[in-house]
Amino acid sequence: MHLTTICRIIGMLLMIFSLTMALPAALAAIYQDGALGAFSYAFGLTFLSGLSLWALSRGKQPDLGIRDGFLVVALFWTVLGLFGALPFYLADNPGLSVSAAVFESVSGLTTTGATVITGIDDLPISILFYRQFLQWLGGIGIIVIAVAILPILGIGGMQLYRAETPGPVKDNKLTPRITGTAKALFFMYVAMTLACTLAYWAAGMSFFDAICHSFSTVAIGGFSTHDASMGYFDSPLILLICTVFMLIAGMSFAIHYHVWRSGRVRLYMQDSETKFYLGVIATATLSVCGYLIFSGEQTPLDGIINGLFHTVSIATTAGFGADDFAAWPSFLPVGLLLLSFIGGCAGSTGGGMKAVRVMLVAKQGIRELKQLIHPSAVIPLKIGSHRVEAKVVSAVWSFFGVYLISFLAITLAMMACGLDFLSAFSATAASINNMGPGLGEVAANYSTVSHTGKWILCYAMLLGRLEIFTLLVILLPAFWRR
Repeated sequence: MHLTTICRIIGMLLMIFSLTMALPAALAAIYQDGALGAFSYAFGLTFLSGLSLWALSRGKQPDLGIRDGFLVVALFWTVLGLFGALPFYLADNPGLSVSAAVFESVSGLTTTGATVITGIDDLPISILFYRQFLQWLGGIGIIVIAVAILPILGIGGMQLYRAETPGPVKDNKLTPRITGTAKALFFMYVAMTLACTLAYWAAGMSFFDAICHSFSTVAIGGFSTHDASMGYFDSPLILLICTVFMLIAGMSFAIHYHVWRSGRVRLYMQDSETKFYLGVIATATLSVCGYLIFSGEQTPLDGIINGLFHTVSIATTAGFGADDFAAWPSFLPVGLLLLSFIGGCAGSTGGGMKAVRVMLVAKQGIRELKQLIHPSAVIPLKIGSHRVEAKVVSAVWSFFGVYLISFLAITLAMMACGLDFLSAFSATAASINNMGPGLGEVAANYSTVSHTGKWILCYAMLLGRLEIFTLLVILLPAFWRR
């Protein structure tokens, strides 16, 4: 384990992250919203802490190993969540406690979208921008962005990239060099954000709201600059734009890259995971819209608009709201909450277990049924035309097992913190799936959750963002043995 190298990387990344507080500080100075001091202190503390770590670990730096990569990712997201909380804690408005500030910061960076803040409309403009910007940074993954920068500073990034994406991502390397891959992902992300901003602006949002909501839409985060979320704008067109961009952001960026390079849109329908992802959402949308309309809960037009928007929002783990879906007949909010377990595609900004894992489990189940009918037959498991190796299937089942155990343990812990079963179950699901809104006591926000409960949910959000294994592997004694 190369601890000096790890400290140096964390230090450099913290110095880079401190720059993200410069834009909100500028807004605070321009609009005199009272938060300039908070951002100035936060910037100084973050930059000096990073500089200290970097200066204390100078010298010849050995190459990183895979264990170093896992530790860097886990430490950085944890440290980033702590330092990102400084503006929320130091600013008079919202003036959060330490646990609440860290919760808000981690929720933003992990693109969960759960909040402890009430009266969002009254927040300083710089704090509003900062919340949204945290989600945008978390969406692409600060580690992936840093991979494009670290080689310039003399540190290879492949180990970090592998640690950041431990799941069955189909095309980790879109280009021959890892720096090219990170840059391709980043520029596509920026282009998508700009397109979303212009679409929102043209549809009637103010330019500030358009920028802020494009950050959280493309990141599939769910934070808004208004308490009423997307319902504030009362515009079917804005809901439609949001729906389209959430769907796009929930697909693998590798597929987007190949479509962009080749110009062949049909590649989307040739990808098994994308077809599965869109098929699940289409089926769920028809069910939700049909139930809302035929049960008389909403008019046909409202049922179609709200059903489509909320299904995509929850299925992609964005968590935006335009209506109080928690007040719908219990079949619908519980069903939508379960839909968030699938989440987006591998290599997307979505949370959840990822569509490719769920698809593999479904295919494995069908194969086992066929094997019962034809015991002597050799029935390969395939995704498209590619055969899936046994070790991949084993890894997916291991993921499901660890995921389930983690989910149950966190749910019990939240019940021990005083939440009823529905609230504890939904809070855990919303956190570990990086989805945001829950049911019961946490339907509106998480301000009533105890301090201990907030720390537990922070852990759940990080666990989901890093796809379980990255965070759990460093807890094993074997990880630390030479």
